[in-house]
Amino acid sequence: MLFAEIQSKIASARELDFGTIFNQCIELFKKVWLQGLLTLIITGALMIPFYIVMYLPMIAVGIIDPESLQQGQEPNFLVLLPFLLFMIVFMFFAMFISFTMQAAFFRICKQKDLNIVGTDDYFYFFKKRYAAKVFKLSLASVGISLLAMLLCVLPLFYVMVPLSFFSLMFAFNPELSASNIIKASFDLGNKKWLLTFGLIIISSFLAQFVGLLMCFIGVFVTASFAYLPVYFIYKEVIGFDESSELNEIGKVDEF
Repeated sequence: MLFAEIQSKIASARELDFGTIFNQCIELFKKVWLQGLLTLIITGALMIPFYIVMYLPMIAVGIIDPESLQQGQEPNFLVLLPFLLFMIVFMFFAMFISFTMQAAFFRICKQKDLNIVGTDDYFYFFKKRYAAKVFKLSLASVGISLLAMLLCVLPLFYVMVPLSFFSLMFAFNPELSASNIIKASFDLGNKKWLLTFGLIIISSFLAQFVGLLMCFIGVFVTASFAYLPVYFIYKEVIGFDESSELNEIGKVDEF
């Protein structure tokens, strides 16, 4: 879908009903709860090796220089430097993996919602042609969040709504540039800020509450429910470009 067309649809968006969207989320969750759980499990599994690599330098420090980790001792910066570098690298990979898996989940949501025949491809956006764009969007997301936190935290409540549309906007418009995806996400977030914020808060609370009632482990099952409101807001305001889905058919995947 063209960027100008997306902006036009956002500008002329009609009023949306809170209750209708919330009910739609419940109905779709019945279809995608398993896919949401698998998305969470796969994301965690992909991050485990980076957790191990990140903590290896600290373990090495404990073996080589145990006193540097004792309370009250000044840490040896040169010894801790590898740990800091690994932590930065881990953060980049964590952002990339989380963003990509979330985009894939939204794509699966569309298939289940519209009864599109297709496989649940959790690694759909782990392709070479998407890597640079995902990396840019992930960095932009973290950068905007950090800036909002530095501005006395309150702006974080504002940006959380546009940020929630980043992976969604990318999932359904991967041909757009990173800057246009960011701008379209903020346009849609600003247009439907109050509705989106309310739905995110209520759905997140409900997902946590129901999950806790299911002996805590249920939180992992219900977690994906909090992602569904932005999907339906996007669907109602912008809709889907069926031609882009058809263009993917027969295309050779590049990894």
